[in-house]
Amino acid sequence: MNMATVQARSRSRLVGRATRDALALVLAGGRGSRLGALTNWRAKPAVPFGGRSRIIDFALSNCVNSDIRRILVLTQYKSHSLVKHLLAGWNFLNSGHGEFLDIVPAQQWLSEDNWYLGTADAVYQSLDFVTGYGPKYVVVLAGDHVYAMDYSEMLGVHVETGSDVTIACTTVPIAEASEFGVMEVDASGRIIGFEEKPKHPKPMPGRPDRALVSMGIYVFLTEYLAHQLRQDAADENSSRDFGKNVIPRLLKQGYHVQAYYYGKSSGEPHYWRDVGTVDAYFNANLELVSANAELDLFNPRWPILSGSVLV
Repeated sequence: MNMATVQARSRSRLVGRATRDALALVLAGGRGSRLGALTNWRAKPAVPFGGRSRIIDFALSNCVNSDIRRILVLTQYKSHSLVKHLLAGWNFLNSGHGEFLDIVPAQQWLSEDNWYLGTADAVYQSLDFVTGYGPKYVVVLAGDHVYAMDYSEMLGVHVETGSDVTIACTTVPIAEASEFGVMEVDASGRIIGFEEKPKHPKPMPGRPDRALVSMGIYVFLTEYLAHQLRQDAADENSSRDFGKNVIPRLLKQGYHVQAYYYGKSSGEPHYWRDVGTVDAYFNANLELVSANAELDLFNPRWPILSGSVLV
């Protein structure tokens, strides 16, 4: 057996242990006001997509296909349609093997005056649920993007680099980068700069037409995440958001924040769409019927699962 084979098997075992020790936390409470009438009666993650799916099905399918089968879904706005879909279409996980999908509605645990104030606050208010399941790692996901991604690869990078937090990133045209968190990285992939929705985003070195942006996907050690969220909650000036507050503070304090380049090490197409506007949603649906569609909902190696009637 050659050294490359030994190393590959060792990494496979490492990734396998990490996925078994991980909990996925899907933020699915988005109001989705920019989608207009599409979100009059449902939260953005519950909006139908591609004729057979809901937007949240992509994040959930990625979890199952990545062998992360302990999942919490945090809901808030207009959640009835979303909850109905989850109960009907995602009830196949085997609780006897420790698998589950648990729905956690916003419950004003910490204040009777405020719902979730931001993405970090949503996770902070749910920490008791997270720690109660005892995961070693927490994978924080947005429930409102369209893509196919192997989260186990990202977990492997997080463990191998020993980073405090790992952030999934992709590139977008510089003209669109103001809608995202824009990152700067060094040669090792360590993030050295982060700016949330800048008016004048910085382009990638040698690529004046592209910017490196956060996909809103984070991997943390559970204990480290809890500590950082408690610090954020104690900061009266924080807006309780990962991109606006938590990540910039970690960089300022010198913590190791690592970038994971989506699509770099997997064989899946490098496809990711934020369908937060009517135009983006419309165009992403049209892309599915293109002769050269980058995303295949019926890919047998990476199926996008969905099991409920679209109501």
